[in-house]
Amino acid sequence: MPSIIKPDTLEFKSDPNALTDFKLKTLIPRLGSICKSTHFSFDIRQLDPGMYSFPYHSHRNSEELMMILSGSLTLRSAEGLKIVNKGELVFCEIGDSGAHQFYNHGNKPCIYLDIRSTVGIDIADYPDSGKINILPFREIYEKDSKADYNKGEERLSEIWEKLGQK
Repeated sequence: MPSIIKPDTLEFKSDPNALTDFKLKTLIPRLGSICKSTHFSFDIRQLDPGMYSFPYHSHRNSEELMMILSGSLTLRSAEGLKIVNKGELVFCEIGDSGAHQFYNHGNKPCIYLDIRSTVGIDIADYPDSGKINILPFREIYEKDSKADYNKGEERLSEIWEKLGQK
């Protein structure tokens, strides 16, 4: 059965653990959870003046589409900075070329619809800080800690010997 969402019955809240510059607000409860969506994550977000959305990032397995419902913001992308206004859409493709971050340069809140595909596991890359985030688990690692596939596997016969002794 189709879900009808009435945004004016929900409340914008920010993550209490977010850094001061990243006080992006999202309608709570989350819209995707209200609808029990299985392939999309979608929310209506409010970015107040002087605030950034999220750290600059790209996705390895998710596409993202944002529509500005009111106000305007500055988009940071691999191509540089661009102003995005009410009614305009921003599509971020998979990979480094789809990297993005928003900043509200204006004096009014900017409200936008954010839709992201969620088929399987995604990895978000954060080039400014060298982190990766495994989604939907929100496991964050430093990219420099990458390990060789065979690291720690050298004692395979010892492990098998112990298993045989049980």
